[in-house]
Amino acid sequence: MTRPYRQRVLALTPCHHLESRWAALDIHEQHRCVRGPETGMAMVRGRMGGTGNAFNFGEITMTRASVALDDGTLGHGWVRGRDRRHAELIALVDACAQQAGLVRRIDDELIAPLQDALTTREAQASRTAAATRVDFFTLVRGE
Repeated sequence: MTRPYRQRVLALTPCHHLESRWAALDIHEQHRCVRGPETGMAMVRGRMGGTGNAFNFGEITMTRASVALDDGTLGHGWVRGRDRRHAELIALVDACAQQAGLVRRIDDELIAPLQDALTTREAQASRTAAATRVDFFTLVRGE
């Protein structure tokens, strides 16, 4: 599993789900905050039609954090919104996932189940949106 993939899954997972799954792993690495958690703004870019020219869509609030394990391994976390605990927890998981003895366990017991839950939520949201779809059509008068 790649680091950006892990970061995506962790950032899209609600903090309370991540905390409960992390607690179940029973990994207790000593760490200290190197930066943050701190909240700021980030520019969101979009593309016309998904493939056209890029444009600045707007700004969103983001929170970031960086932690260091006792052995010096750095981990970074970013999350949309103001949840400082979520950003710090993502940074801690990121740092622990760089440890050879923990990476497989984190990927198998934490990231994979969170990805499955994320896929389920996305499918449910898709079904909900599809149920509200409206097809418009035009009637032509026969003159």
